[in-house]
Amino acid sequence: MRKNVTMAAATAGHAEGGTILNAFDNALLAAGLGNINLIKVSSIVPPDVEIVELPKIKPGALVPTAYAAMTSDVPGQTVAAAVGYALPDDPAKPGVIMEYHDLADRRTAEGSIRAMLEEAFRVRGEMIRELKVFVAEHTVERVGCAVAAIALLSDDDLV
Repeated sequence: MRKNVTMAAATAGHAEGGTILNAFDNALLAAGLGNINLIKVSSIVPPDVEIVELPKIKPGALVPTAYAAMTSDVPGQTVAAAVGYALPDDPAKPGVIMEYHDLADRRTAEGSIRAMLEEAFRVRGEMIRELKVFVAEHTVERVGCAVAAIALLSDDDLV
């Protein structure tokens, strides 16, 4: 698959479901990604990519996505999923995406993402121009899921 990625969009959602897979599907729906095919990718934002609000994506589109998901069937347990991106001062250089999922709260998830992004840029010897984190937290009733994602999109993916 070859695609010209021109934009990236971050989102997060959480939901209950009758099974672990249904909870995941419902969380994707809540995040606005439930009717597309996610292709899990590692964690680089291509250079010169615009960060946008999640647009309407064609149903069934194949979309490279860095994502984290956490499900649980233990009532009362809190799960969290988070993604974040950091962009360098030089827009011609790539950015970095980090993912996190665990039995945790929103604050822990966000702190972990920030620390990972800061380390990634320290190791690369780059300064951060922009850093954002997106978190979903869910307290399980029966079967719950939290999901967070950054979709790498092309104009062809949009409705």
